[in-house]
Formats: sequence, C-alpha cells, structure tokens
Amino acid sequence: MFYAILGYLHAALWRLNVAVSRRVRAIHALAEERGQGTVEYVGLILLVSLLMVGMVAAMKGFNGKQGTELADVIVNKIKEAVDKVAFK
Repeated sequence: MFYAILGYLHAALWRLNVAVSRRVRAIHALAEERGQGTVEYVGLILLVSLLMVGMVAAMKGFNGKQGTELADVIVNKIKEAVDKVAFK
C-alpha cells in the first residue's frame, strides 16, 4: 500500500514536471530576441518611407518650381536606393 502511494506520487510529480517544462520552454521560445533587430529595422524603413511618400505628395501639389524639383530629387534618390538593394 505504501509503495503504491509512493508510485502514484512519483507519477503525479513526473507529469507535473513535464507540464511545467513544456510551459517554460514555450515561454523561453516566445521571449527570444532572435530576429528582433530585423523587425525593428523593417518598421523603421516603413516609417521613413511613409514620411517620404507624404512629403513627395505634398510637394507635387505645390505649384512652385522648387517644390516640384525637390519632389523629383527625393523620388530619384529613393529609386537609386531601391535599385542598390541586392537580395541573397
């Protein structure tokens, strides 16, 4: 009887240990920072791109020669930067 109780407790503690281990591994997997820099970099690029698109759109509506020239320079610089990107 005593050994049966000890066996039951051992099995229950083993199942608890397995369940806790799985949760800990899942938490560690979610907390990893691998790839975090890439996400931040892409977010920063999108933010700058959005600001540039807004600036170009605002300058295109401007009737002065300087606004149009500035918008063209910005668009050309963006195109040059995109053309330089090489995917591996």
